[in-house]
Amino acid sequence: MGLTLAEKILSHKVGRPVRAGELLVVEVDQVMVVDSIAGSFFKRLEYLEATPRYPERVSIVIDHVAPAANLEVAKAQKEIREWGKRHGIRVFDVGRGVCHQVLVEEGLVQPGFVVVGSDSHSTTYGAVGAFGTGMGATDIALAAASGRTWLRVPESVKVVFRGKLPKGVTAKDAALEMVRLLTAEGATYMAVEIHLLDGAEALTRGERMTLANLTVEAGAKAGLVVPSGEILELYRVPEWLYPDPDATYVKEVEIDLSALTPRVSVPFYVDNVHEVAEVKGKRVDQVFIGTCTNGRIEDLRAAAEVLKGRKVAPWVRLLVVPASSQVLEEAARDGTLLTLLEAGATIGTPGCGPCMGRHMGVLAPGEVCVSTSNRNFRGRMGAPDAEIYLASPRVAAASAVAGYLTTPEELEEVHG
Repeated sequence: MGLTLAEKILSHKVGRPVRAGELLVVEVDQVMVVDSIAGSFFKRLEYLEATPRYPERVSIVIDHVAPAANLEVAKAQKEIREWGKRHGIRVFDVGRGVCHQVLVEEGLVQPGFVVVGSDSHSTTYGAVGAFGTGMGATDIALAAASGRTWLRVPESVKVVFRGKLPKGVTAKDAALEMVRLLTAEGATYMAVEIHLLDGAEALTRGERMTLANLTVEAGAKAGLVVPSGEILELYRVPEWLYPDPDATYVKEVEIDLSALTPRVSVPFYVDNVHEVAEVKGKRVDQVFIGTCTNGRIEDLRAAAEVLKGRKVAPWVRLLVVPASSQVLEEAARDGTLLTLLEAGATIGTPGCGPCMGRHMGVLAPGEVCVSTSNRNFRGRMGAPDAEIYLASPRVAAASAVAGYLTTPEELEEVHG
């Protein structure tokens, strides 16, 4: 019986074939720490009387509350900078961007790597064929101190995307449809292995990051996109980094991209996914475009295409937070930034922005937000009764102009 992609990566790490259910200790290629958990990470290392075994394999990213929103956060970030300098650890400071986007841009994540991060959306690294997974402060500290981590080899769910996306439909719509079909608990502690076939291979690295990012919303331990298309051009992909044809899967799901329509995740669960047409007309107070899910240059360009020559509705706050400084620079160079500003957008410091409700756009009681992020639980962005609708940058931009939840196509019909 063959091996899944997750089994292949972990087998390569330990030097022998491994199967789902086995407990392993594996070498870690990169340990990622975010600002919001860095203090706990330092305390765990201090308790262990240890320092990172391989400093070059550890990265700290100041992104969750960047720049600092209050005195306590400022003190914590100062400690990060001083600790990083003292121990020779790279620190990506305020403005560099969201951890997952930054590590990919910096080449710190490569096909076949095992990457552990102190952020649940570390599954994003699977876009390039790396086994990326989120862990808490204690496990992250132990991984940094020893250069290794332990884990149970996960079972795998096979998700096959076929065909090409229709005009106006995006990878975010595909990802939401995947979560709807798997459900919030449908892949708990499993690897979601994504196959792109019959034209779907054309999805870019950024689009693959969106798919891998949202696998954790189905409970996944890892989200792995089988290397193809652009990934083969951008990376040196090992010959062994492919699942066997006779690999065993817990379940298999197939999605026809050509039949997809714009999707939206309705409060208060990510897997509560509907066609936008089913819930259109909901008045919105805030629109947020950004995050590790949809803050890349192609996302900003998609929003700008919808916003060009239009203005945001008077009662709507449109917040755009690029996923990284590179994205911001590119948007400034090609005119995307100017289009967003002319439409009435407010541009934020590259980073997580208001995604987790700590600053830069916290929602008041009763407010409604259309967001390109990845979670819409109660209280995620502020008040417990505030509502978050998860959608693509195109739908978000159209909703900002209309002042209610809609698609660009319907916006064109009504407003021209």
